[in-house]
Amino acid sequence: MEPHGPRESPPWEGSSLPGAWPSSALGQAFSQILHQFAGQESRRGKARSAALEDLAALLEAKECDRLFEGSDASLRGMPEMLGQVAKALGKYAAPAEEPEGKGDRHSEVAEKAAAVALLFLKLLRKVEAAKSSLVCPAWKTSLRPLAGHVYVFAVTHSLEQSWTSPRSQEVAGQVLALLLQVTECGSVAGFLHGENEDEKGRFTAIMGLLKPDLTKDSWKNNPATKYVFSWTLQKVTRPWLSQHLERILPPSLLISDDYQTENKILGVHCLHHIVLNVAVLLGLLDLFPILEKALHWKGDGARPTTHCDEVLQLILTHMEPEHRLLLRRTYARNLPAFVKRLGILTVRHLKRLERVIIGYLEVYDGPEEEARLKILETLKLLLQYTWPRVSCRLVVLLKALLRLLCDVARDASLTPEHVKSALLEEATDCLVLLDRCASGRVKGLLAKISHSCEDSQVGNCIRRVQQLSEGAPCDAT
Repeated sequence: MEPHGPRESPPWEGSSLPGAWPSSALGQAFSQILHQFAGQESRRGKARSAALEDLAALLEAKECDRLFEGSDASLRGMPEMLGQVAKALGKYAAPAEEPEGKGDRHSEVAEKAAAVALLFLKLLRKVEAAKSSLVCPAWKTSLRPLAGHVYVFAVTHSLEQSWTSPRSQEVAGQVLALLLQVTECGSVAGFLHGENEDEKGRFTAIMGLLKPDLTKDSWKNNPATKYVFSWTLQKVTRPWLSQHLERILPPSLLISDDYQTENKILGVHCLHHIVLNVAVLLGLLDLFPILEKALHWKGDGARPTTHCDEVLQLILTHMEPEHRLLLRRTYARNLPAFVKRLGILTVRHLKRLERVIIGYLEVYDGPEEEARLKILETLKLLLQYTWPRVSCRLVVLLKALLRLLCDVARDASLTPEHVKSALLEEATDCLVLLDRCASGRVKGLLAKISHSCEDSQVGNCIRRVQQLSEGAPCDAT
């Protein structure tokens, strides 16, 4: 820690400062420490070092044993004061965005973090001691303004990053463990969403603390914020995540839209977690009007892309190489909703949708065939909304659907008959729509093979297409 000359008496031994903080000597001491952290730029280094030493001495003082006593009127306002102190400590130890080649600054951050972690450990032990005292029933209320700032600090410095060291990671991990112990939470997830249905949890408060540093203009000022957001998001799963969509989706989109590959990957991981853990992904679609309220097409030029476009593009990026059946079903289950939402604007994604549809139709999906059924539903919608662009894809889609008919007809697995029937019916409906979009060309091509088809089920489907393929080309709906 930086030397700063002879020390004066500790700030709680005498002088006082006016304000809305607690009027006790303890309150005045914490108030002076906050003023030291907010000193002028030229003196800030020395002042902050002095503030850390003063705070360490203050926490060792006997007077601090009363910090979390709710019955002392002179300590009213102390929880909010401690919250501000915790905020100042977190800001003091936070990494700043640095140009390349400034690794020495990161080692300085790690040293600061280790020193601040020791102070947080002292403070949390005061809370733990108050819990066992019968005269301290208000420790939970007193801890509330403090807990969020302590959590953000602990996660910032317990992860392996360029600004952390083995020592800073260790003590920050101790802070997080003690915070969970003090709050009587068995896990970080329990701390965030609550240990039971009656407990609210602290996820909303944590997102509120991170929000100012997750805007378009600020999110790169503190390189730790995006990692704290991502790590915290990953800890909250269904069914708790659905209620927080408005808080978690915009930052995830913001990070994923960055030009740096590292940030793109981090943002996609966040979106992937949201897709998998929102009970009904359609909730995303309910939020899009809020996110897109500033985008109004005035008819001059192409319509602007929307958040719905961005999310669909990311989902298709994940769908195409995905081989795990559970994830394939999850993606396919929600794909029709995005096509409905975008309508004719789905043409923006037509090439990638075509590849995904053909790829998914080729793969057996188990007894219930959920993925292939949803993909067929998606294809039907696509044919209805984007029919002017379908004729050039006629051969590719026709081959994929005929291959599916043959695969299902020859399927000797345990797939129930009603599932096979559903697949055959959906595929036949797609062929009928495809024929209408292609002005009857499908019916003409099928006529060449209908008489030579040996499988009765496939033959029945072809004949049905020939019978139903009548009428005008599709209209966008």
